[in-house]
Amino acid sequence: MNRREFSIHTLGAVGLSAGLPGLALAQGGPVEGTHYVRLPQAAPVSAPAGKVEVVEFFWYGCNHCYNFEPSLGAWADKLPADVVFRRVPVAFRENPFGNHQRLFYALEAMGLVSTLHPKVFRAIHAEGQALDKPETISAFVARHGVDPVKFMAMFNSFAVQTKCKQARSLADAYKIDGVPTLGIAGRYFTSVSLNGSHERTLATTNFLINLSRKGR
Repeated sequence: MNRREFSIHTLGAVGLSAGLPGLALAQGGPVEGTHYVRLPQAAPVSAPAGKVEVVEFFWYGCNHCYNFEPSLGAWADKLPADVVFRRVPVAFRENPFGNHQRLFYALEAMGLVSTLHPKVFRAIHAEGQALDKPETISAFVARHGVDPVKFMAMFNSFAVQTKCKQARSLADAYKIDGVPTLGIAGRYFTSVSLNGSHERTLATTNFLINLSRKGR
């Protein structure tokens, strides 16, 4: 999903053109400038020294992010101890991105990401719920057994607002203009659109993790 154009035609064109990068990957490994991009200036990382940070930039309203989530989640569950994975919701503009950002960070603050993060995606993309307004978000969490008053207090909290600001700064540092995108070690980013499939994207990410381990 690109920040400038959100049309189905544009997304279809991205998918159709992605085969060539995948072919190159199959023939000789990820290629800089084709399957991944090296940042001209390093982005900040929050992982401790000796760890490699991988950041998924996503948006709940993005169908590509929804489709990527099962593969990404399975991959993240098997990461080695020296890799730190985290999700960062993007906000290309305030509406509808801002409420989705606050929704994620409220879930995170209340320890609900593992249980409700996939259900948010499913509600939007499989059940037709926009979840783009406080009242629909409140009703959603209540249906899943969460106290809506406590949740909305967190949703509107200074802590969540701070997280949203930090997320926007990090997306700018990585020069994110589409999702889903994976940032690696503050040095690189890669995406499904660059690699042509979920599997090749994660293979490229593994390649970049190994590069980062070597300090390259």
